[in-house]
Amino acid sequence: MDWLYYEKEAAARGFHAVCGIDEAGRGPLAGPVYAAAVILPPDCVIEGLNDSKKLTEARREQLFDVILEKAVACGISCADEKEIDTLNILQATYLAMRRAVEALPVPCDYAMVDGNRMPPLDVPGETIVKGDAKSASIAAASVLAKVSRDRVMRQYHEQYPAYGFDGHKGYGTRAHYAALEAYGPCPIHRMTFLKKFFQQQAEGKA
Repeated sequence: MDWLYYEKEAAARGFHAVCGIDEAGRGPLAGPVYAAAVILPPDCVIEGLNDSKKLTEARREQLFDVILEKAVACGISCADEKEIDTLNILQATYLAMRRAVEALPVPCDYAMVDGNRMPPLDVPGETIVKGDAKSASIAAASVLAKVSRDRVMRQYHEQYPAYGFDGHKGYGTRAHYAALEAYGPCPIHRMTFLKKFFQQQAEGKA
């Protein structure tokens, strides 16, 4: 399938600034959820671009700069752990996506979103299941969101080294849970994601 099929379909319907949107970090126990929005020029080819989950960390870092260079516009934003706890992860993801679209230096007129749920945006759009493997602009957004979040989590590792955020990036690995048992949560943990953990801890001490 044409890597730009969905972008061309939208262009054929009269849209001139089609952006792809994706997120990174919905599942971790700590840190923000990130989102990116990317508008690519027509017939843009970025060698090696793919769903960020299918790329190595080194390759994502290389593509990050290429995407920023080749794109018409990019917007990257996030919702932090406090917003996640207050709103819930779905609404916080929507918030990050809206912020990413608003951060575009060139306004988009159509949005293609990875997944099957459309965030409330001020422009028309569509959802594409597994869009990060079907659309070049969504794949580009997935790389920008993932790299941006990973970089932030490495910075948090400097601040809270006991948790190993540079390795697991906040996901619920065995090492992460072991650190939680030893030290308890730190300020960037999503407390609503740890309810089951706290319940098991309480039951274990009872």
